[in-house]
Amino acid sequence: MGTILRAVVVYLFLLLIIRVVGRRSFEQMTPFELILMFMLGGMGIQAIVSDDRSLTNALMGMMTVALMHILISWLKVRSGAIGRLIDGTPIVIVEDGRWHEDALRRMRLHTQDVMTVARQAGLEHLSQIQFAVVERNGSISIIRKQQKS
Repeated sequence: MGTILRAVVVYLFLLLIIRVVGRRSFEQMTPFELILMFMLGGMGIQAIVSDDRSLTNALMGMMTVALMHILISWLKVRSGAIGRLIDGTPIVIVEDGRWHEDALRRMRLHTQDVMTVARQAGLEHLSQIQFAVVERNGSISIIRKQQKS
């Protein structure tokens, strides 16, 4: 029973920590952020299995984490408020070719991060961007300005 309770607590705590740290998709993560994720996972598993390193205890911990994930996913589908709490909402960081500096600071993004994604979309200048949005999954969507004819 202790393993199950520890797994629930660690899962919820990691969910909180990841929300506080911020969102980025894995392709945009820096080596620093990847190290942080691996270290949090390693420390979390140690807390879950404690001194009991048996197969049964490990399987019970994994099953609890999987069930917590299913529960949280189900709650997100059932409640928009829980979905916003867990995953956040899309955040506009560029609008009509102008930076939203406050949103960039909150997301801890650099303009170079956004311009990298813009260049991948074939845009060279900030003035070509109608909107840049940090999506719930951490990816950045770029919407180009329409060409005036």
